[in-house]
Amino acid sequence: AMMTLDAGRIGIAGQALGICQAAIDIAGTYARDRSAFGKPIASLYAIQLKLSQMACKYEAARLLTWRAAIAKDRGEDFGKQAAMAKLCASEAATFCGHTAIQVLGGMGYVSDMPAERYYRDARITEIYEGTSEIQHLVIAGKLLKYYADNQVPIPASVTPTEH
Repeated sequence: AMMTLDAGRIGIAGQALGICQAAIDIAGTYARDRSAFGKPIASLYAIQLKLSQMACKYEAARLLTWRAAIAKDRGEDFGKQAAMAKLCASEAATFCGHTAIQVLGGMGYVSDMPAERYYRDARITEIYEGTSEIQHLVIAGKLLKYYADNQVPIPASVTPTEH
């Protein structure tokens, strides 16, 4: 049962990545085409920062998703990776959906532009197959089990000393 849930989390991460990419595409295209004060808004630092943040969150989530999918394909334990991929991708999708609306301004709310739908679609990816809070519990549980089962030394420079 858990393996099925973990596999589903990889699928949700993939869905979230698609939403991320769509949100980045609409924000980037709009920023390129929309002018304010005689120049494209893409030339404004605030817009460039938003696009950069969106791209970084997308790429990081994409790599985690690939890592989880590769571990699953190899028959390895992929529960932690699936939870990390689902968590990061769904939160990236929500961030990108929200940020796309910010870039589009008032146009982000009109139904002619899909940005508002991307945000709504992104929010649900944080809920099904386990909420973000549940993903944190899964990840922490796997980490704590690893440290309980393995003697991982504390580096000498940070070893607590008694006085």
